[in-house]
Amino acid sequence: MSGVRARFRLDRPGFSLDVDLELPGRGVTGVFGPSGCGKTSLLRCVAGLERASRGHLSIDGEVWQDERSWLPTHRRPLGYVFQEPSLFPHLTVAGNLRFGERRSKALPRVLLARAIELLGLGPLLERRPESLSGGEKQRVAIARALATSPRLLLMDEPLAALDLPRRREILPYLERLHDELEMPVLYVSHAPDEVARLADHLVVLERGRALASGPLAETLTRLEPPLRPAEEPGSVVEATVAEFDPEWRLVRLDWSGGSLWTVDQGLPIGRRVRVRILARDVSLARDHPGRSSIQNVLPGRVDALGDDEHPGSALVRVRLGGAPILARLTRRAVATLALAPGDEVWVQVKSAALME
Repeated sequence: MSGVRARFRLDRPGFSLDVDLELPGRGVTGVFGPSGCGKTSLLRCVAGLERASRGHLSIDGEVWQDERSWLPTHRRPLGYVFQEPSLFPHLTVAGNLRFGERRSKALPRVLLARAIELLGLGPLLERRPESLSGGEKQRVAIARALATSPRLLLMDEPLAALDLPRRREILPYLERLHDELEMPVLYVSHAPDEVARLADHLVVLERGRALASGPLAETLTRLEPPLRPAEEPGSVVEATVAEFDPEWRLVRLDWSGGSLWTVDQGLPIGRRVRVRILARDVSLARDHPGRSSIQNVLPGRVDALGDDEHPGSALVRVRLGGAPILARLTRRAVATLALAPGDEVWVQVKSAALME
């Protein structure tokens, strides 16, 4: 058995956590939801910092806790990154990382060396925490967690204490880790842009229950029950930079659903990227629209229709190839087009945002 199996029932005055999750054994699982929904409680149960009255946790089939056994926190091979980096002020960056090494019973040097490279810590090794920016401190905290050679990495809103420039500074480093790490990562956040940019799998919590759990693209576009894991409903697709148009400063992005043109951001041909498409920027047509200011027109098939937040509008999920895309339409437009699941339509994408 591969992957993470987490089943917990935790009761507190005024709150209960009751989840039963099967999560991938590699990649980033985003744990998303409003404040107080149980995100941190879930991570604390996984870490063994909370002892659930009924709980089961196994990693790749190895049981860390169940009705008969309990592995205490200090014996669980995991790394934990909190909102605050909590570095030792009297140690240099190298000293803080060596402290993480000493906690490991494995041989972490190769992983630590790679983490130092991926997180850009080489120039910082002899500096003390007081001389580091908030983003630099958090990069050190992540590397220190990796120095323990964990089989599971827990990250509890690691960017929440940073201002917007520092968040933008550290996100590319987290993307590098996403591409390189072989271990599963549980990444708690209340920021939809972080989740959409980093996660492969998404768990949406509300009042201690999992509303949904599944691959990011499918979960973001789920209509029943209605989910709102973002300020605006939308879709995320994986694409490749395929062509550069120097005259108009545009790039063509190829993906399983076709091709999209968007503004050039200087990325090289062949780069894998994530693209976010908001439902409000998608329209549907029965016939090919012909000449139009909207340059991205793709053939698709209606997959499902659902309610939107306003009674006058609806969400329509369309499949382009195997990829789901959401469109926000007025209910009058849905009726005028007589849309139903299985209908072939032309999908017009007004704007697509590179998540870089």
